[in-house]
Amino acid sequence: MNLESLGKFFLFELDAEAPASRKCLERIPESLFGWKPHEKSMAMGYLAILVADIPRWITKVIEKGEIDFVAYKQLQPKTTSELIDNFDVNVNNARNALNDVNNEELSEMFYLKNNGVELMKSPKDETISSSINHWVHHRGRLTVYMRLNNILIPSIYGPSADEKAF
Repeated sequence: MNLESLGKFFLFELDAEAPASRKCLERIPESLFGWKPHEKSMAMGYLAILVADIPRWITKVIEKGEIDFVAYKQLQPKTTSELIDNFDVNVNNARNALNDVNNEELSEMFYLKNNGVELMKSPKDETISSSINHWVHHRGRLTVYMRLNNILIPSIYGPSADEKAF
């Protein structure tokens, strides 16, 4: 890993987290997209959309320097296959963006807006780091939803109770 490039470092992180995220998403049946563990909780389908969509945030951070909630539209997949296809596109685009970005670009500011009104700003490198952490957090929540629905949990950082090591 080339530590002289933050983009390559983040690419390493993305590549480390993407396979487990994909394995989780592959196991979410459309029949449970609307399921919630509690009335105040996100629906499983929306949580899965976040896990599939957050890599796209990385691309937007690098290439556009801003996300405006008014213009940012998430895919609303009807099937698990559509969810996975969207995830694959988002991860590949993030990989390309991270591979091509330099440290100087990553020190530029990123802006989060709502209808043009600035909600927050931070350097792109900090935003990408936070986005990867956010992605892992939502994947963790998704595994709890999976467990509550008796969906087998894949190995993420080591064997799971459902996929034991040999």
